[in-house]
Amino acid sequence: MKDKKVEKLIVAEKARQKKVVNLIASENYVSADVLKALGSESVNKYAEGYAGARYYGGNEVVDQIENLCKERALKLFGLDPKVWAVNVQSLSGSPANVAVYTAVLPLGAKIMGMSLDQGGHLTHGHKASVTGKWWKQIPYGLDKDSELLDYDELLKIAMLEKPDMLVMGYTAYSKIIDWHKMKMVADSAGAHVHVDMSHIAGLVAGGVYPSPFEYADTVMTTTHKTLRGPRSALIFSRIDDRKLYEKIDKAVFPGMQGGPHMNQIAAVAVALGEAAKPDFKKYAKQVVKNTKVLANTLAKKGWRIVSKGTDTHLFLVDTWMNGKGISGKAASDLLEQNGIIVNKNTIPFDVRSPMDPSGIRLGTAAETTRGKKEKDMIKTAEKIDKLLRS
Repeated sequence: MKDKKVEKLIVAEKARQKKVVNLIASENYVSADVLKALGSESVNKYAEGYAGARYYGGNEVVDQIENLCKERALKLFGLDPKVWAVNVQSLSGSPANVAVYTAVLPLGAKIMGMSLDQGGHLTHGHKASVTGKWWKQIPYGLDKDSELLDYDELLKIAMLEKPDMLVMGYTAYSKIIDWHKMKMVADSAGAHVHVDMSHIAGLVAGGVYPSPFEYADTVMTTTHKTLRGPRSALIFSRIDDRKLYEKIDKAVFPGMQGGPHMNQIAAVAVALGEAAKPDFKKYAKQVVKNTKVLANTLAKKGWRIVSKGTDTHLFLVDTWMNGKGISGKAASDLLEQNGIIVNKNTIPFDVRSPMDPSGIRLGTAAETTRGKKEKDMIKTAEKIDKLLRS
């Protein structure tokens, strides 16, 4: 690289990644093939519009790239192309969610989404997000005692508030979501069912987490977490009389953005192809095994695991424990100083601020990609325990 300053920083970041234990639940490591596609000549092509309907010439190749990406996305999740459509142009998860809301909801409509402090996402209607400014959030959370979803309580909220959309799929909920019960909640209010599958997409593809597609009207997922692709997003929608998929396409372009990043779409296509191989199912199973061992070992050491365990790639640890331990920020900083990267995170019904909350969030997708197994998770848990108790 001729630009030695940038090259030096890239080399430094590569070295940083190699020397740490990465337990960030939202991160993973892509393959050399994904990196190659991301840095390919497809970055040079401006392809405003959709395959077969562009506003520029010279799209005979990138049209094939986009169509291949769409085919692989539908196939990976076992979706009939006569029943489901997919948009692969969204640049990331947050604008993809906004595009869905724009296509489905009038301004001011009610979005029933999990509160941010309970494990939801900013784009599920939080006031700090544009989704909370353009639409009204009807918040829901977890049962205070069990720290699990209380489907009966959600049903009461839905029947009382009559939301226009129910959003499910979270950033810090470690247990299996009962899609059928959530669908019943939505049906009680006549609400559109939108699933934000960003965190669990790779687990669904790998067959270790129930698929939401039978119960959803729309499904959005990022591609860089458990799916192990580049930073991007996919929006799935049912093909029906409402022509929802056409509305979503228009919401993405020209509603949200101009020309798509064709190099990003090419890299997503590569990642989807990799996720369709048998080895990916083994990977997904190992992710869950590793997470359970990490959580269980920390629990045996005396740390409180939120929701009493995990069924996924992540979990929350209550490091504060009513003032007997250490704050989430202090825990995160201390672990990073010793080569273990986590993120500070609020826990349900947190009494501390989001900037210095009561817990940390741990995930094993990235370390599993590196080949880590259960014995490695035990060692990592022991090191975390030793550091935090110091």
